[in-house]
Amino acid sequence: MIQPSIANKSVTLHILKTFGIYTSKKLGQNFLIAPEIVDQIVAAAEINPHDDVLEIGPGIGTLTQGLAETGCRVTAVELDRRLIDVLAKTLAGYDNVRVIHGDILKIDISREIAAKKYKVVANLPYYITTPIIMRLLEERWPIDILVTMVQKEVAQRMVAVPGSKDFGALSVAVQYYAEPQIVLNVPPNAFLPPPAVESAVIRCRIRSTPAVQAKKESVFFRVVKAAFAQRRKTLQNALQSAGLTKEQVQYILAAAEIDGIRRGETCSLAEFGRIADAWVDMDGRID
Repeated sequence: MIQPSIANKSVTLHILKTFGIYTSKKLGQNFLIAPEIVDQIVAAAEINPHDDVLEIGPGIGTLTQGLAETGCRVTAVELDRRLIDVLAKTLAGYDNVRVIHGDILKIDISREIAAKKYKVVANLPYYITTPIIMRLLEERWPIDILVTMVQKEVAQRMVAVPGSKDFGALSVAVQYYAEPQIVLNVPPNAFLPPPAVESAVIRCRIRSTPAVQAKKESVFFRVVKAAFAQRRKTLQNALQSAGLTKEQVQYILAAAEIDGIRRGETCSLAEFGRIADAWVDMDGRID
């Protein structure tokens, strides 16, 4: 370790005091103060010295330091301008770290990382977790592993199976693009200040091809969105709410061999795929 571990509570407090940094509720800032958690996050990402790693939201450099210690090349994107100068100091001993000021929801990361494949590691602000994860997946960034700290409830939804209370549109979307696995539960006292919720670290191995080979991906997600728009609706009623006639819905469900009285939460990704394909076959012009 070139420098004292930033993840130690006393070091974190010293850094915050030295730079006059106060946590921002608006930006969802909670600083990790558990070195063993940092080590487990880095291990979950299976990082080696030859890897390129994108970190989202480095904060004061707590997780960044753990990543840098592996010898990998780290590109860290930080939204809070106050922390750019802080990171220049806390990570001064590492020549394998580059910090960029920007919004991960807007930045063109392909201009910042030239690697054909890279890993993403992040301790995400919980208020914006889903939009960030979905941007990474939907835009098919060249990621092979995504490891992120999220609210425990969100992690449970990401890994949920059909028929469970947590299974929903997020479950389908994440599992369509990746294979998610909860690798670690993290208590509130691992952060400063402690959040009001429990956290979890989730690892997503990005699929080389989607879990379902739908004829039209846009229609697949249109079906999923309709199925979960009102969870208590049957598939028959949910699809009618999406703009189809009763007769069209009956045709689609019959072709997909799906009982219309079922609810969306009971359907597997493959079954959503069959419904979407039947819709496309009925009307090939649909977008």
